[in-house]
Amino acid sequence: MSLLEVKGLHAHYGKSHILHGIDMEIGESSIVSLLGRNGSGRSTLLKAMMGLVPPSAGTVTLDGQSIAGKRPYDICRKGIGYVPEERLVFPNLTVEENLIMGGQKGAPGAHQWTIEEMYDYFPRLRERRGIRAGYLSGGEQQMLTICRSLLGNPRLLLIDEPTEGLAPRIVDVVMEVILDIGRRGVAVVLVEQKLTIALKVAQQVMVMGHGELVYRGTPEQLEETPEVRRNWLEVA
Repeated sequence: MSLLEVKGLHAHYGKSHILHGIDMEIGESSIVSLLGRNGSGRSTLLKAMMGLVPPSAGTVTLDGQSIAGKRPYDICRKGIGYVPEERLVFPNLTVEENLIMGGQKGAPGAHQWTIEEMYDYFPRLRERRGIRAGYLSGGEQQMLTICRSLLGNPRLLLIDEPTEGLAPRIVDVVMEVILDIGRRGVAVVLVEQKLTIALKVAQQVMVMGHGELVYRGTPEQLEETPEVRRNWLEVA
């Protein structure tokens, strides 16, 4: 059974038509990598699912209930978390205060994330728990944003370019965290530019081009389909 269903989704930025009739399904506990060149509509799709960009047509349902057009905080309360590319920490609050701000109860019977688990994922945050988030490095802010979103106890986590600008050592840690999130029952939709990372963590890949889904399959199937990589992923 699908956790999230998107049907015929269109979205605009002003007069610019960005999403052209997207259809997709996200299963319980699945990790999906959403691939495509810059400008293909991947980030807009996440924002439309999260309520940050209002759909101009189509439906988005979570557990069969419509969430299209709802406020982002309502969608968050229903069980979708969002890690934006821009990170968007509260710069004047400490690391721990940022984490506290993200907390909300999850669904009965589901794993309830704790701040201590976040510190176990990223010990650097424990060391800097009393530091204002505005003084953190880019990598530390990325860690903090992921953890703050997890503390909302989402059933589905939308993550936009989590490894952008991070040192290789931190990239490896973030990958392991995403894999562990999936093992604990949280579904993930990951927008990731680095193909090797996207294929390593996902059970399913979807490729976007010109605001449409142009391919879906397993990582193994994509690796065996060079024309898809050449036409929709590689930079000429």
